[in-house]
Amino acid sequence: MGLIAEFDIDCKALPLAGMAASVPEATLTLDLQFNHGDGPLFIVTVQNGSRLDIESAFTEAYDVEEWALIGQAGDTRRYQALPALSLEGQLGEHLDDLEGLEALATADAIIERIDVVPDGWRQTGWFADREAFSTFSSFWQRNADFRLHRLTQDRESEPAGDGLTDRQHEALRIAYERGYFDIPRQATLKDIAAELDISPSSVSERLRRAQTQLIEETVATTWPPLPN
Repeated sequence: MGLIAEFDIDCKALPLAGMAASVPEATLTLDLQFNHGDGPLFIVTVQNGSRLDIESAFTEAYDVEEWALIGQAGDTRRYQALPALSLEGQLGEHLDDLEGLEALATADAIIERIDVVPDGWRQTGWFADREAFSTFSSFWQRNADFRLHRLTQDRESEPAGDGLTDRQHEALRIAYERGYFDIPRQATLKDIAAELDISPSSVSERLRRAQTQLIEETVATTWPPLPN
């Protein structure tokens, strides 16, 4: 089972950290696209902040060769930026282990979100197992200031209804097909019982248990806890 981690990497040499420091009122989210030549292309989503200040920061950023606005919706703007340096070139003077940096590219992990902040990057990522996370975190602990905020298991939810027994499935299906849940009802418990060859009280209990199970698996999981 995988792990979901939220953490900070404090390293001011990371791409666009200097830009984030120059426009602190803006929120910068970075997406690295690795299918463009030797290095990644930056896709930067910016919220808040003055457009003039943000675009001046792009122009003045030492790690951006050229940039272009590619989309806007309200106060949210999206930019494409070509980095002026490779990751190795940008971080080389600040990291002792460049080979370890290259090895992270093949780690069994997916970085899902990068928020650029003045001190570095705040990230959320998925890791295949604890060993993959340990490899990643150990590298940044050796080379920067790594702070873990949250580490949880990635629990994939089961499809609704998996907790039902075969008899509950059958009772629900027949009740639905015969119109027991229609308004007004097209069938009674006695009708469903006759088809299942059980008593009406047994049908009632089977349907209640099935409905309770469905509620627990779907709706109930989204409810906030009741106050004590």
